[in-house]
Amino acid sequence: MADASPRFLPYGRQVIEDDDIAAVVEALKSDFLTTGPRVEQFEAAFAEKVGAGHAVACSNGTAALHLSLMALDVGPGDVVIAPSITFAATANCARYQGAEVVFADVDPDSGLMTPETLADAIGRVGDRRLKAILPVHLGGHAVDLPALRRLADAEGAVLVEDACHAAGTEMTFGNVAERVGDGRHSSMACFSFHPVKTMTTAEGGMVTTNDPVLARRMTLLRSHGITREPAEFVAPEMSLDPSGAANPWSYEMQALGYNYRLPDLLCALGISQLAKLDRFVATRRALTARYLELLPQLAPMVRAVPTPAYSHSALHLFVVLIDFAALGQTRKQLMDALRAQGIGTQVHYIPVHRQPYYAQRYGEQNLPAADAHYARCLSLPLFAGMEEGDVERVVEALRGVVGQ
Repeated sequence: MADASPRFLPYGRQVIEDDDIAAVVEALKSDFLTTGPRVEQFEAAFAEKVGAGHAVACSNGTAALHLSLMALDVGPGDVVIAPSITFAATANCARYQGAEVVFADVDPDSGLMTPETLADAIGRVGDRRLKAILPVHLGGHAVDLPALRRLADAEGAVLVEDACHAAGTEMTFGNVAERVGDGRHSSMACFSFHPVKTMTTAEGGMVTTNDPVLARRMTLLRSHGITREPAEFVAPEMSLDPSGAANPWSYEMQALGYNYRLPDLLCALGISQLAKLDRFVATRRALTARYLELLPQLAPMVRAVPTPAYSHSALHLFVVLIDFAALGQTRKQLMDALRAQGIGTQVHYIPVHRQPYYAQRYGEQNLPAADAHYARCLSLPLFAGMEEGDVERVVEALRGVVGQ
């Protein structure tokens, strides 16, 4: 007898279609599996999509963040500010460079860094050198970039967007339509193409910038700090023959870089997925609209995370806030009950300042809004392969668990 149970709904997953598979197969049959022509094609297409001057592809979102701070020469003696509600990589990229992290608190409902929480964090930097600020577009919801940029400029710090959740997010500031990654308010924006994001390359990342010097530096650093361009050689006695022509085997390692390259094979998938990004985002927005129609029935016990008025989110995540104390059950109990009905959920995120590594390094920190957000947040299923009936099923199951 066939199993009649409904399909399991994870909190997020990729959507891979036949043309995606065909693009990858074509790349497999080509001459290039690692670095080849599709890398530059993907970079050019992504830069055009978000309205940036340059895009640098790399192996994942963590690599994108690390490359951005390497390009800025962040190092020992520097301080980087990051919000506590984020994935650990936002802070870790500063530590990779030997810099220290000051954690900013967040809005307790949205989980976003705000001008007020950034100003508080700046006040805790003291007399140390503040080099960079890394606001996070959590769940795809944009932060108030113009306000954060003003604070960064006042401190002589560089604003770098952690846009790993925000491929496809749009914003309106001062009646001007913008896209996350266009570089109007920041030096760089870092993206992730993990399978649960709004588009995927399986694993992959991208940094966008309008600064050609930063773009070239990141391109160098993602490949061991090595260049094969004769025009960039700085050691002619090693790289050029007596006539001044480059030896065909010549290359120069000009900096200490990493292997953060994104192979042609994954760029083929990225090019195909990028062409569908608008459709994927439209589906996420329609599903979210249905959630927002149904969830008021569960208020005040369950409510959706608020969206800033200026942000038109691509909706990587759909997060609700639940009063577990009033509900009389733990988050684990609720998650287990939903999972028993085929509905997966997740928590984004444990505050990074609470992680043992950072707690041991910096001691106890008082970031009450980050703790408050963490105590209530739960990510419900949202991905472009869902249908409205799936949303109705999730809300109905949630209604049964919370007893509304």
